[in-house]
Amino acid sequence: MALPDDRVLTLPLGSDPSLRRRYMLLDEDVQGNVRFGLLLAILDKLAEEAALDYVRRAHPQARVVTAAIDNIYIRNAADVTRDMVFRARVNFVGRTSLEVGIRVEHAEGPNGKPPAHIASCYFTMVARSTVGDGAESLVIPAFEPDGELAVRRWKRAIARREAHRQSLHQAQEPPSREEYGLLAGLHAAQDQAGFQGRLAADCVTSGWERTYPEHENVPSKIFGGHLIQQAYEQSAICAEEAVEGRPVIVAVNRINFVQPVRMGDKLHFVSRAVYAGGTSVCVETEIIRISRDRTQTHLSNTCVFTFANVDAQFGSQPVSPVYPTTYAEDARYLAAYRRHQGHLAWRAARGRLEG
Repeated sequence: MALPDDRVLTLPLGSDPSLRRRYMLLDEDVQGNVRFGLLLAILDKLAEEAALDYVRRAHPQARVVTAAIDNIYIRNAADVTRDMVFRARVNFVGRTSLEVGIRVEHAEGPNGKPPAHIASCYFTMVARSTVGDGAESLVIPAFEPDGELAVRRWKRAIARREAHRQSLHQAQEPPSREEYGLLAGLHAAQDQAGFQGRLAADCVTSGWERTYPEHENVPSKIFGGHLIQQAYEQSAICAEEAVEGRPVIVAVNRINFVQPVRMGDKLHFVSRAVYAGGTSVCVETEIIRISRDRTQTHLSNTCVFTFANVDAQFGSQPVSPVYPTTYAEDARYLAAYRRHQGHLAWRAARGRLEG
């Protein structure tokens, strides 16, 4: 099956003052002054629409749901005074799921401002027959990548899937000698007289929300974009408690959609700063849904964000270490440490290729 054309959405921040004000994080002239949570909601909706463009060619009544968001890397700070362009396309099609890639950029701006690549985003969407309890996954016709760029996107999508499977396997692996030494050093420091380090147990925040009809996307189900917007904002608050400067989002490492949220559910957001890597901090947020009749309590989403600590001039600032104490805190710390090391290795390899 042939690919549909890219879906393109333009957010006219440069020409619409009221819209620009809504997307401002602060009523000040600072770098990166954009509400990233609102952008996440836009991205999720656009990914849904791009996936539907493809799936409904074979299944006209189909729905799609977001299964995961993998690796949103912020490459340049967004400018709230410039229009923002979102370009969505299908990169890969599996049996019942597909990956939608979205590129976020500033087009060439006034006064000769050059184009800017803000972020690359990857969504895994699953095709479903309907939205009720009897919904079933649908088999999606595949497509043959046509052209060098499409082949490269296809291969990268497969590599991302494999990397995620490896990360799940790695999470079950015991610490290496080096990792064990790292954890042992963090525990030993806590036994020293006069220890004043930041304990992981002190880097936890939480919040609550009730869902209403205005949050609905498909009948009786809450829009996933709203959930991840709230999760991001809760994570940003947690990051503010863990750093001395200003936390700025640099990556969405992973968001999993475990179970849908229904209208009337009560949501409990629990955010933890689990790891500090020099000038950045990793925050994990869980969303727990509690049914209206209080008979069901389930995990809805797991989210992992990385924030950089910057000063007023947007320069990198060091972050104080996070000290785990319990086995659960050790496990979260180690998982974040491994992600950080993997990202550093990826950046080094990319630098060698580009050099």
